[in-house]
Amino acid sequence: MAIVVDIDVLLARRRMSVAEFADAVGITPANVAVLKNGRAKAVRFSTLDAVCRVLDCQPGEVLRWVPDEAEVHV
Repeated sequence: MAIVVDIDVLLARRRMSVAEFADAVGITPANVAVLKNGRAKAVRFSTLDAVCRVLDCQPGEVLRWVPDEAEVHV
């Protein structure tokens, strides 16, 4: 997938654990792992809002697009 989730980077910068983050956002640590590992198929705006509020960041700091290998070689 071409969308990369940088939650792990943001958590490290803020010295926040996954458990603290999950609790503050209102999701399970397992769902944080799904987001961090890029396995999420969708993210609700309410969840993205909570992520940005807790991490004091913009959505573009959480999600970024990178081209697939096939797109780079076209």
